[in-house]
Amino acid sequence: MALNRLVVVAGPTGTGKSDLGLDLAERFDGEIINSDSMQLYRGMDIGTAKMPPSRRRGVPHHLLDVLDIGERASVAAYQAQARAVITGILDSGRTPILVGGSGLYISAVIDEIDFPGTDPAVRAALEADLAEFGTAALQERLARLDPVAAAAIEPGNGRRLVRALEVIAVTGRPFSATMPRPGPPRYDAAMICLDRDTAELDARLELRVAAMVAGGFLDEVRALDRIGLRDGVTASRALGYPQMLAVLDGVATLPDAMAETARLTRRFVRRQRSWFGRDQRFVRLDAADPAITHRAARAASKTVG
Repeated sequence: MALNRLVVVAGPTGTGKSDLGLDLAERFDGEIINSDSMQLYRGMDIGTAKMPPSRRRGVPHHLLDVLDIGERASVAAYQAQARAVITGILDSGRTPILVGGSGLYISAVIDEIDFPGTDPAVRAALEADLAEFGTAALQERLARLDPVAAAAIEPGNGRRLVRALEVIAVTGRPFSATMPRPGPPRYDAAMICLDRDTAELDARLELRVAAMVAGGFLDEVRALDRIGLRDGVTASRALGYPQMLAVLDGVATLPDAMAETARLTRRFVRRQRSWFGRDQRFVRLDAADPAITHRAARAASKTVG
C-alpha cells in the first residue's frame, strides 16, 4: 500500500539506511531518491557504498550517477531535481523515499532554503584569501560580518567559509538568512533518523573500509584518476578517495590509508549526528533493533499531528 507522503531515511554513515529504504520501498510501493552527495557521481561506487543494481530488489532509484567526476555538485540543482522527482512519484500514486546522510541535501528538499547565485570573481578572490591567510582568518572575518553563520560553520571548513562570505558580498545580506529554517516539512514528510551504538558503529566502519578495499576500491580510484578525479572540486574530496590516491602516489601505505579513511569517517559521523540531532522532527530509531523495519514502517505511516 502506497503512502501519500514523502518518507525520509537519514542518519550517519554505516547505520543501514540503504537496506531500510529498500525494506520500506517494498512495503509501501516506493521508489528511492538518493540524498548522498557523493553518490551523485558516476564511477564512484565502491568508495561511496553505492547500492549496486543487483541488490536494489527491482526498486527504482533516482539521482544516482548523474554527474561526471569533473563537475561540481550543486545543492541548488539537487534541490530542484529531487523535488521534481518526488512530485512525479507522488503523482504516480507511489511512495517517494529519500535516503542518505547528506544533511544539507535533505534539508534542501524538505525545508525552505534559498540558494543565492555565485560570482566567479568574488569566489576566486576569497579562495585566494583562503590559500594565503587560512581558515582562521576567514572565520574571524565571517564572525564580524555574520556571527550566526560563523557559529554554525565548523572550524576549518574553508569551502563553506568561502561560500558564506561570497553570499554576503553578492547579496548584501547575512549568509545566515539563507540557512535552513526548519518548520513543517514539505510533502507531509515522515522523517526517520537511524543510528547505532558508537562502539558498534565504529567497528562496522572499520569492517566497511576493509570490505571496500577487498572489493576493489583502489582499482576504482585508479580508473577514476585516469579520467580526472584530481580535477574534480567536489568528487576528489570524498572520504577515502584522497587516501587511495596517496597510495597510488606512493606516499602512503594501504594499511595507513585504510586507517585514515576509517578515522575521517568516524569524524564525519560525529558531524552527521550533530546535524541530525538538532532537528527534532526526526523519529529516532536504533538500527540494531531486530524490529527496525516494523518500527520504521509504523513511523512512516503515522499521521502527523
